[in-house]
Amino acid sequence: MGLPHCTLEPASSARGPATVWSGPGSPAHVLGGQECRPHSQPWQAALFQGPRLLCGGVLVDARWVLTAAHCQKLKYTVRLGDHSLQSRDRQEQEIAVAQSIPHPCYNGSSEDHRHDLMLLRLRTRASLGPRVKPINLTNYCPQAGQMCTISGWGTVTSPQENFPDTLNCADVEIFPQKQCEAAYPGKVTDGMVCAGSSNGADTCQGDSGGPLVCGGVLQGITSWGSDPCGQPERPGVYTNVCRYLDWLKKTMGKRGLS
Repeated sequence: MGLPHCTLEPASSARGPATVWSGPGSPAHVLGGQECRPHSQPWQAALFQGPRLLCGGVLVDARWVLTAAHCQKLKYTVRLGDHSLQSRDRQEQEIAVAQSIPHPCYNGSSEDHRHDLMLLRLRTRASLGPRVKPINLTNYCPQAGQMCTISGWGTVTSPQENFPDTLNCADVEIFPQKQCEAAYPGKVTDGMVCAGSSNGADTCQGDSGGPLVCGGVLQGITSWGSDPCGQPERPGVYTNVCRYLDWLKKTMGKRGLS
């Protein structure tokens, strides 16, 4: 059976209401950032395979986490309500993944980052509260110049890797699409959005699958970028969530939104 028709959903030209990077198989941290205020990103998820951190993720419903398709493994768990990976407490939740659903047009090639998006259906519903809360989705796409927040437990240095214990955050700016395409000739599509900063704030190894949040809504999923990370003229590249909203809603709806 061939792939389904892989056209992107249309972008809205209106402004919406008002953090990763990695190659396949390599979890993508936030460079140029700082430790997040604890539990200020209640939608942040961490994907683990046994004791090993694989990727970030984003809680979009009590039963669903959104992440990057290149993070897919046979078996993993999701941790929610976490800040320090080493210090565990009773309010953190660890839930097994019942089903992984990558976007049907993602092909897994190391050279093709299109449709790098995956839904994870949790085995049990997350217990929602101040520390664990789904993020809102929107059909309004991000605008050039808009300020956003990235977050993750990825490396804080590049090319040498230095992984933090606590969740890190940084502020980045949405790049004009033409500037994004010029930074990575022939690799950027309308299903992607670029964000970065003049001080080199960026996502990196360990941050893949994590959120790009603009105006309190989810606009991107950390996908790929430059190596080494943090080059101001070569921003991080994120899956443009607004272009996949129909697929997300249909997929979650078919299997029970919650």
